[in-house]
Amino acid sequence: MPWKETTTMEQKVEFICEWRTQKYSLTELCKAFGISRPTAYKLIHRFEEKGIEGLKEITKSPRNHPNKTKQIVEDRILQLKEKHRLWGAKKIRKLLFNDCDEKDIPSVVTVHNILFRHGLVKPQKRLRRVKPIFPIFDPKECNEVWSADYKGKFLMGNKVYCHPLTIADSRSRFLFEAKGHYHEDLKSAKSAFTKVFRKYGIPKQIHTDNGSPFGSVAAIQRFTRLSYWFIELGIMPVFSDSAHPEQNGRHERMHRDLKASCAKPAAYDLKAQQRRLNHFKEEYNHIRPHEALDMETPGSVHDFSSRPFPERIASYDYEPEMKVLKVTQNGAMRWGAYYWVYLTASLKGKYVGVLEMGNGIWRVFYRNVFLGFFDEKNIRDKEKSIRLSQNLV
Repeated sequence: MPWKETTTMEQKVEFICEWRTQKYSLTELCKAFGISRPTAYKLIHRFEEKGIEGLKEITKSPRNHPNKTKQIVEDRILQLKEKHRLWGAKKIRKLLFNDCDEKDIPSVVTVHNILFRHGLVKPQKRLRRVKPIFPIFDPKECNEVWSADYKGKFLMGNKVYCHPLTIADSRSRFLFEAKGHYHEDLKSAKSAFTKVFRKYGIPKQIHTDNGSPFGSVAAIQRFTRLSYWFIELGIMPVFSDSAHPEQNGRHERMHRDLKASCAKPAAYDLKAQQRRLNHFKEEYNHIRPHEALDMETPGSVHDFSSRPFPERIASYDYEPEMKVLKVTQNGAMRWGAYYWVYLTASLKGKYVGVLEMGNGIWRVFYRNVFLGFFDEKNIRDKEKSIRLSQNLV
């Protein structure tokens, strides 16, 4: 038969029971239970005063702590968490400075503990550690680089897909637009960009991925019709490497917040969905603190661009030493009387500049942007059209 383990409470109760029988002296009981006489007197006194409850261990923690968070501050923390369910302790604490005295605001750890105590902390998934990838475009000033993308489509309540287009400043993280579209096409994107350009001005560069309508891996320099419109406005299109969305990680991170706020669950139709997107944009720009901005909001950091949107595309004058040729409807330019150099259908009707490098090799530009090379010897040898190349071979 195994030995039975007894708890401290059971030993205290047994001691009191033996003492109440009056069969043993206090000295004998203290020796049997291995306690001192002061301890025995304390147990008897507490039993006579409170009964069995008096034998329980008394916590030594103070009832009132001088550094305890004030109840009014704790209530405000819970109110902010109720309003912003997806925010963590850092952002909740930042908002406390708008409502409470600075001396009363607890640390981030204390705010987290308060939220945890009330069951308002979601456990984070443990992510596999990978080698960090730094953005290939890291601007130091506002309006140096903007980023744009179509966040992945999702079904609305009416079983129609919504395609949200987002445009943001890569330095300040200011979200210019979050516009729901039915399709990811040139017309929808150009309309949204025009609205943003008129209000905020134009950047130096726009960073996108290679998806339609922003880029195409099969096209010259990955440029599309939208890219050439950017070039006409004086904006240089730049692209992430194929299959590497992490190179625009700050924009993808914003998309994660947008999806959690606006698409889980989605609204019934596009009109209702757009109201959610507008609310997210307002909160993201002017209420939600951003850790990359030292807990400031994007709206407080961003400055308007000093480059206004030109309502009319100005004509471009190529250098005098260049040949100026028109791209025909089939996307090619005529070279001589019989030969053709194929460029892209996105440039049809526009004029390109051609500059000789020597030995029959020519460089092709659209406005001030280099497109590629071609060797006129290859045209004459093959006696047919050739494609523009981006490399000299």
